Amino acid sequence: MKRYVFDDAERAALEGLRVPLAIYQFLNKRVVTVLVSDGFVELLGYDSREKTIHAMDNNMYEDTHPDDKSRIADAAVRFATQGGKYNVVYRTRSQKDRDYRILHAMGEHVYAADGTRLAYVWYTDEGLYSAQAPDKLPEVSFDIRHALQDKSVSAVSSYDVLTGLPTMSYFIDLVNQWRRDHRGGNGDTAIVYMNLYGMKHYNRRFGFAEGDHLLQRFAAILERRFGQENCSRFSSDHFCVFTTTTQLEETLEHVFTDFRSDKTGPSLPVRAGIYPEIYGILGVSAECDRAKYACDTLRNIRTSDFRYFEKSMLSQAQKRQYYIDHLNRALEEGWIQVYYQPIIRSANRRVSDEEALARWIDPVRGMIPPDEFIPVLEEVGLIYKLDLYVLEQVLRKIRIQEQEGLYVVPTSINLSRSDFDSCDMVDEIRRRVDAAGVSRSLLNIEVTESTIGKDFDYMKSQITRFREMGFHVWMDDFGNGYSALDMLQSIHFDLIKFDMYFMKQFAGNDKSRILLTELIRMVISLGMDTICEGVETEEQVSFLQEVGCTMMQGYYFCRPIPMDTILERYRSGTQIGFENPDESDYFAAIGKINLYDLATLSNDDETVLEHYFNTIPMAIVESTDEAFTLVRCNTTYRSLMMRLLGYFPIGRRVSYKTGDGITNRDFLNAIQECANKGGKMLLEDRLSDGTVLQAFLKNIARNHVTGASAVAIAVLTITHPEKSPASFHHHDKTLTSD
Repeated sequence: MKRYVFDDAERAALEGLRVPLAIYQFLNKRVVTVLVSDGFVELLGYDSREKTIHAMDNNMYEDTHPDDKSRIADAAVRFATQGGKYNVVYRTRSQKDRDYRILHAMGEHVYAADGTRLAYVWYTDEGLYSAQAPDKLPEVSFDIRHALQDKSVSAVSSYDVLTGLPTMSYFIDLVNQWRRDHRGGNGDTAIVYMNLYGMKHYNRRFGFAEGDHLLQRFAAILERRFGQENCSRFSSDHFCVFTTTTQLEETLEHVFTDFRSDKTGPSLPVRAGIYPEIYGILGVSAECDRAKYACDTLRNIRTSDFRYFEKSMLSQAQKRQYYIDHLNRALEEGWIQVYYQPIIRSANRRVSDEEALARWIDPVRGMIPPDEFIPVLEEVGLIYKLDLYVLEQVLRKIRIQEQEGLYVVPTSINLSRSDFDSCDMVDEIRRRVDAAGVSRSLLNIEVTESTIGKDFDYMKSQITRFREMGFHVWMDDFGNGYSALDMLQSIHFDLIKFDMYFMKQFAGNDKSRILLTELIRMVISLGMDTICEGVETEEQVSFLQEVGCTMMQGYYFCRPIPMDTILERYRSGTQIGFENPDESDYFAAIGKINLYDLATLSNDDETVLEHYFNTIPMAIVESTDEAFTLVRCNTTYRSLMMRLLGYFPIGRRVSYKTGDGITNRDFLNAIQECANKGGKMLLEDRLSDGTVLQAFLKNIARNHVTGASAVAIAVLTITHPEKSPASFHHHDKTLTSD
């Protein structure tokens, strides 16, 4: 069937009417415009009849009020398919007047001489619409007001209530009808599947009303770029488009730009997957699924982008579905096991904490990498099951350690953003930990920087709740995003874990070392501990110890291992060794001293030392009543000891009584005095060759378990015989001892 054509005389008579009239034909499941009168052109404010018909055919409801679109579009389809009378009231805007006006449309079917059924619709302008007080307009009758307020839609609706776009089922019918008319297709069409990145967080931040407005704005952009009946809102923030491939990429870029630059409210990134017809006609539903596969591969992309479907995506989709379908069984039957990777205290190289990591060991697929199944579970909202399972295994492990007589150190678990959408995760964890009789201080909560950034205010409140309940909260993967520094100004964490990127850039990269040093200095100044993950070499270990990184984690020490292996290592004597929790504060204080920054030994009100940075020799010794041991030092101190003493006594126990090769009693007495009395002091030490050293000593911590004290030493100047003093950094103030 073709579009009906009036003869010239009848057309001229109808087009010349001053009464707003439009004549439509239901053709190939679409409403097409056959004729419009001069009065109708004037009513809608177009410059010409041609523009009016083009607008009606391509985007009939573009200027219709969003709340009315689906209602009148659905009424039009019912009128076209079921007959009867057409009688609707709706709000729309003309091209010349951007205020909404109320139109009353009434129509009936008329059969032409050749039997073609046409729909004649007359329009009446009922005046301006006031969103603030529609009931107070006297010219609007009660029946019209009732029609505007009627939100009911028929049970079988062809148009989405919120956006006015065709529903999924009607969209599929429209595409199938187009293909029947074009004998399957012409090879240049495509299905585009789109979704908005971050819709849940948008609703949480701005409210559901604003979220609905966002969807309406995006739907309007799709209508404008592709035509209303070529688009569909499938569900929530998921949309589909049927279009030609000609300039498709350019059109999508226009959609992204239009949405991003919309001044009526904030927008979100748009992700789009494209299934071109050239890959084969599979049925609209299957093609939408494949376009969705392509769209889903952009899940970690935070900017608007598109991607074409590739056959390799099918295998990924099958894997994805396997994880979803088999998660419950994997948990019940123990396919998913919890491994533990030790976290090493820099000051004593003992295990101060552990991180719990999920490992899926499938009876069919073998070991499944976490970066394969965890993102899938996050996306579909099932990750909470895994994370609570990991928590239960951690609580079980703690009880086993206590039974084995081992020190129990805190264990960290990783939480996903979607955990907090599935339940009250804070209270759920509190309840389970308390029920197990485990101290809350033994559980560390790890959240990634990106997780917080997706919904900052909400996540800040959840972190605050955790900390107020006595849990420690760590930021994981610090430095992996652009907003980390902003977060540290607003949220106090107990510890910052630096992304392994820093260690990957470590070798031969001075800039990376400088950046990491300054970040560690900053974090410690804010009162937080630090961990660097991805440690694999002794060189990295030494560097991190020198710059004051509190803890380290990586394959250099140990890969993640199951609980049974931990116990076996203890029984065989091959373990690293758990730290005594009663000594944690002591070793933490030692570990966070930056041996290239004398300022770490001063208090905030001590400006005397503010000029001594980076190049002075610094070391830390541990002192008991009988002896001291050099436990940490920087490269400059190491070189100085080699030059002055001919050896480097790190780890060597030096007796206060005998000196063990150190003949200068002033140096020994100063260390012992500082260790016993506390505080700080300035030492002037004269060596046997006449060289004079000025050193600053400070007692930084006391081990209440062993009674040992840690003393930091910084060599400020060296004066050789008959030479002027050599200062490691210029200073112009006199230091006095406490």
